[in-house]
Amino acid sequence: MSGPDGDRTVDFFDDLDILPDTTGDERSLGWGEDDSDDDTARLVAERPPHWD
Repeated sequence: MSGPDGDRTVDFFDDLDILPDTTGDERSLGWGEDDSDDDTARLVAERPPHWD
């Protein structure tokens, strides 16, 4: 048996990414939407008629 936990050396890895900031189901592709970053076409298509 090894010594008490206070005597152990623990190496921490700061660059270790355990969980991503955004999961796949939170992105547009996870909702079945187009994964394009350009929303210009969508915004033009959803333009209110009184703006014309």
